[in-house]
Amino acid sequence: MLDESSYVTAIYLYVGSAVVLLIYLAWWLRKHCSSSWVSLVVLLLASLLLTPAYPKAAVDTMAPALIVAVFELLTVGAEGTSEALRPIIFMAGVAVVLALLLRITVFRRHKK
Repeated sequence: MLDESSYVTAIYLYVGSAVVLLIYLAWWLRKHCSSSWVSLVVLLLASLLLTPAYPKAAVDTMAPALIVAVFELLTVGAEGTSEALRPIIFMAGVAVVLALLLRITVFRRHKK
C-alpha cells in the first residue's frame, strides 16, 4: 500500500510523463497534420490519460481512469468498467467540443 508521499510522487510522475508525451505528440503531429487535427488528437489523448477515477467505492484516493478501467476489465470483466468509463467518455466529449470550438475560432481559414 502506498503512503501519502509515495502516492503524490506516483501521481506527479504519471501526470508529468503524460504531459511530456502530449507535448512531444503535438510537436510531431504539427509537422504532418493541420492544427485542428493536432488539437483534436492531443485533447482526446489528454482526456484518456489524465481523467481521474476512484478505483473502488470506498477508496478516498483517485487513479487514472484508463488504468482503473483496464484493471477492472481484467479482474471483474466488462460490467465492472462502467464506473471508470463514464468520466472518460464525458471528458472525451468535452475534448471533441473544445477541438471544434478551436477549429471555429482559432484555427479557422481566413478568406482572401
